Amino acid sequence: MAKECSSTTCTKESCEGCPSKGKPDFHVDLNKDSSIAHVIGIVSGKGGVGKSMVTASLANQMAKEGYRVGILDADITGPSIPKMYGLKGPAQVDDKGVYPMVTENGIKVMSINLLLPGEEEPVIWRGPIIANTAKQFWTDVVWGDLDYLFVDMPPGTGDVPLTVFQSLPVDGVVIVSSPQDLVRMIVMKAYKMAQMMSIPVLGIVENYSYVECPDCGKKIYVFGESHIDEIAAELSLPVLGKMPVCPSYASAVDQGAFGSVDNTYLEDLKSVLKA
Repeated sequence: MAKECSSTTCTKESCEGCPSKGKPDFHVDLNKDSSIAHVIGIVSGKGGVGKSMVTASLANQMAKEGYRVGILDADITGPSIPKMYGLKGPAQVDDKGVYPMVTENGIKVMSINLLLPGEEEPVIWRGPIIANTAKQFWTDVVWGDLDYLFVDMPPGTGDVPLTVFQSLPVDGVVIVSSPQDLVRMIVMKAYKMAQMMSIPVLGIVENYSYVECPDCGKKIYVFGESHIDEIAAELSLPVLGKMPVCPSYASAVDQGAFGSVDNTYLEDLKSVLKA
């Protein structure tokens, strides 16, 4: 039987076996009809850097390789994954749980937009409810068998990222940034949170790196010179991709046809996941 701790009697020896010893474990059980081999979080210190674009691009690449892939859209107040793939709810629900919807290229998706009456309905909830919803996407969704589940995080370091990091067995995170002056702050916030939560950082992806001239192929750095390589070197992290501003990708998003996008700028990131 484990010994009980007392503020007056605790010693190193008496605390061996105490249930309060060490860090508390907040992990929750996966839905019993599901099996997921790897959980990868896509994060950023601020919004508007293209986390959903990176998440969906990576999911497409891994699905194309023949892996069984899912996307958990944890951005509860700003979900965009269903729109990118042209998915509309309601998702199917039975006594086993909620079933993710499946894209044309075979990716399983769960998002709050697949449970609301309409995709334009706002989610006006307080933080604890939002965070608990993200957790329920792990416990109550019938994912089936997946090789990779990509979690599209909301921006910043608030309730939802904290809940996901504590509740799910996250194998690693990818930090998404952009080539602007505040890039160091963006990366450092996400990096330090991952460190504090003991989650490995796999590397950094830079979005909006440049625009490629359609006539001559010249790279035009519309957002200024990139400093991502310097920051990555400072943190001993690899840069796993530099994505340009690509009008065809934006058009695919607008048409709900992102499943057709073959984003080859993330080859290095794909290789890291397969290693």
